[in-house]
Amino acid sequence: MAKVLDKIEVPADLKKLDRHSLPQLAAEIRELIIETVAEKGGHLASSLGAVELAISLHYSLNCPADKIIWDVGHQAYAHKILTGRRKEFHTLRQAGGISGFPKPSESVFDSFGVGHSSTSISAALGMAAARDLAGKRNKVVAVIGDGSLTAGLAFEGLNQAGHLKKDLIVILNDNEMSISKNVGALSTFLSRKITGRFATKLKLEVESFIKSIPRIGERLIGIAKRAEDSLITLLTPGMLFEGLGFHYIGPIDGHDMEALLETFNNINELKGPVLLHVLTKKGKGYLPAEADPSTFHGIGPFTVATGKPKSKSKLSYTSVFSSTLLQIAEKDKRVVAITAAMPEGTGLARFAEEFPERFFDVGIAEQHALTFAAGLAKEGFVPVTAIYSTFLQRAYDEVFHDACLQNLPVVIAMDRAGIVGQDGPTHHGLFDISFLRHIPNIILASPKDEDELRHLLYSAVNYGKPTAVRYPRGSCLGVDMSGPLKMILPGRAEVLRDGADATVLALGTMVKPALEAAERLDSEGLRVGVVNCRFVKPLDEGCILKAAANSGGLITVEENALQGGFGSAVIELLEEHGIKCPVKRIGVPDEFVEHGSQEGLRARLGLDSVGIERSIKALTSENKKTIKIAF
Repeated sequence: MAKVLDKIEVPADLKKLDRHSLPQLAAEIRELIIETVAEKGGHLASSLGAVELAISLHYSLNCPADKIIWDVGHQAYAHKILTGRRKEFHTLRQAGGISGFPKPSESVFDSFGVGHSSTSISAALGMAAARDLAGKRNKVVAVIGDGSLTAGLAFEGLNQAGHLKKDLIVILNDNEMSISKNVGALSTFLSRKITGRFATKLKLEVESFIKSIPRIGERLIGIAKRAEDSLITLLTPGMLFEGLGFHYIGPIDGHDMEALLETFNNINELKGPVLLHVLTKKGKGYLPAEADPSTFHGIGPFTVATGKPKSKSKLSYTSVFSSTLLQIAEKDKRVVAITAAMPEGTGLARFAEEFPERFFDVGIAEQHALTFAAGLAKEGFVPVTAIYSTFLQRAYDEVFHDACLQNLPVVIAMDRAGIVGQDGPTHHGLFDISFLRHIPNIILASPKDEDELRHLLYSAVNYGKPTAVRYPRGSCLGVDMSGPLKMILPGRAEVLRDGADATVLALGTMVKPALEAAERLDSEGLRVGVVNCRFVKPLDEGCILKAAANSGGLITVEENALQGGFGSAVIELLEEHGIKCPVKRIGVPDEFVEHGSQEGLRARLGLDSVGIERSIKALTSENKKTIKIAF
């Protein structure tokens, strides 16, 4: 039997379908999403919840002339399938395949590049203003989840949109979750919903009563309808959005295709900013995802029949951070934990269970998280703020102004530092060294393995200064962690091997491959030293200067942008001391790294043992040529 989906190559093909076939299309899209994510991994629950929404939007609009801006992009898989990427969907998040997020360079139907939350309203408003300046008449629609509304940026966009009165449609996709369960006063307010049954009953009763009034009944219907709308607005979150200058409609069932299509047709004729509130279920159509949407938000390959992962879960750096922080907090009552809407992703869910009064989930609000932490620190507590490296970029000013300028003991646990893999350029943590190390007062460290993460976290809590500890996504190395927690002095490196021909100054995840490369070169007669530098700031100046003096050259290796990174810090140190020493820097060049496996991307960038070995040989070979020329 032919599938409805086989008839869809571009959104215009939707308009050729009988509307009664659209629910079958939704079922087929869900099946494709589930099968693909089960094989490749990806963001499942959010996209399953937005299938009818994507179909209805493309059925009602004329894209790409009309613009749809998806917030974050977790919910946009159905959009990708409907916009010419069905046949390539099996390459999702794979090297050379399609991105897991909307990406304008990939498709003209992706109106705006996204990967971080809460940008859609501001971007859509900018596009609406540009449309008006250019004298165009296309529609602009922003689709944002209720979790993303916890970010200040979303409200900045709403506030300006209400002021400018541009024709703009904002769709609030409300599933009562971001990645984890939503928190905060706004979430509570959004939960005040009139059920469809109550609203329908109210409408029928009001209409029936008014029509029964002799002579004036029909004339009063219009007045009553406005009164009914006002009542619904008062008893729902519409009051908030009406106050911001939006015409509020809803809430409506986001899985009722007919209701969605009828509503879209109606609001297309409205002028000014409109907010449509739709209610959806995260994980819709796949029972394991409906039952546990947090787990199925972003998931690796799994078995469709059971929902169970295909590979056994290994101990991760996130897990080690989680268990170590619990151990520290048990003895140190000053320690509190903060997350920005990601208790599971950052490993703080266990902390929340053990110490609920000392745990704070601030919602998707990284800026607030850091300033909130600074306030806690000012009053004698030691806040540990767990944030992915890529999301800490959003709180740069708060790190500078609120934590470091006041020299407050705020600890930043930077998960997912370095190459993260399939999520690609929006999620790689490749810039934190560069945007943190130049800030005065900060201590910046990176452990070589899971045991060193334990000790650096314990040390960070006790330094009494702003401290950032960066650690990677993925599995640990399997080293022994049975020893007690111990202090590591700031700026204290660890010499793992001495070498006369060259010394590798390695940071974090690069220590292990650096050792492997150095050990292989023993057989070729090259004596290569390896230093676990641990700290980007402060540097172990004595150790590095000694290595520069005693070996033929230095190789710095880091999982970070080369510009302004660890290698740059080493070169600056040598220049300050007037030392001339050959230096080869290995890191990420001036580019945004695309998606792919961690192993494949590291190999391409020369950030594996083979790449490090190649760089060592190049440096030592160049040194030998220089010596011969000198003689």
